[in-house]
Amino acid sequence: MSDTSDLTPNQPDVGLRKLPRVIAVANQKGGVGKTTTSINTAAALAQLGLRVLLIDVDPQANATSGLGIDVRSLESTILDVLIDDAPISDCICSTEIDGLQVAPSNLRLADAEMTMYSMLARETRLKNAVDAVLQDFDYIIIDCPPSLGLLTLNALCAAREVLIPIQCEYFALEGVGQLLENVLRIRRSGLNPTLEVSSIVCVMYDARTNLADEVVGEIRQHFGETVIKTVVPRNIKLSEAPKYGMPIITYDPMSRGAIAYTDVAQEVHNGSQSTAGERAQFTYSWRNG
Repeated sequence: MSDTSDLTPNQPDVGLRKLPRVIAVANQKGGVGKTTTSINTAAALAQLGLRVLLIDVDPQANATSGLGIDVRSLESTILDVLIDDAPISDCICSTEIDGLQVAPSNLRLADAEMTMYSMLARETRLKNAVDAVLQDFDYIIIDCPPSLGLLTLNALCAAREVLIPIQCEYFALEGVGQLLENVLRIRRSGLNPTLEVSSIVCVMYDARTNLADEVVGEIRQHFGETVIKTVVPRNIKLSEAPKYGMPIITYDPMSRGAIAYTDVAQEVHNGSQSTAGERAQFTYSWRNG
């Protein structure tokens, strides 16, 4: 893996990040819990009382359906924003979680990249839409496809930070090096010169195997304090929740998966300019709710 250490700052040294924060959840390898991380981190942040928008730019639309939205009945989606310059507010849907809204996707988004290639400023169409509603939210979380096409490029140009979920399995770092290099290219090109990888979260952790511990150790050694302390375990409830259109904190709030993503959200938010009292209240509400 090439040296991209400037993209993954040592957290204690970067200071607190100002709200609103725009975070792209990305990994160019599929099946690594990217959408699960997007949905559940966004939901847990909303449970804190924060205003959260989850933008689904994956044509599979799993982040949309995973929050109980019927993708077949949508009148407007993120496709209309990217192709027709519709305001993103026109497609935003509410969810069962107070404070959490979604800019949804559906399978039609798969045709977007071909259409966008002929457009001017095609890399920054999502950024323009996000900037227009930025002050309406504390967090904007963007769920990316598992590839670096125009959809992911738009997400990385719109975001200020990247959160990378990495599975605790063999070949865990496969694809991460390429993603980091692409982030570096986006910075150097001037499309988004301040983009940083702010968080890495280890997911699909199986405590029964030595391999999982070895992988987590390797990731922490390579990326240091950028790696979130909480590891997200393999948990059947996490797999079941999307079937019912719920985040894990609603489907089974006492499950290991719910507790883990609550802690992930807390660690993410603890890097924001918020008071110690807010953080303490967040911990209390979840531990005693």
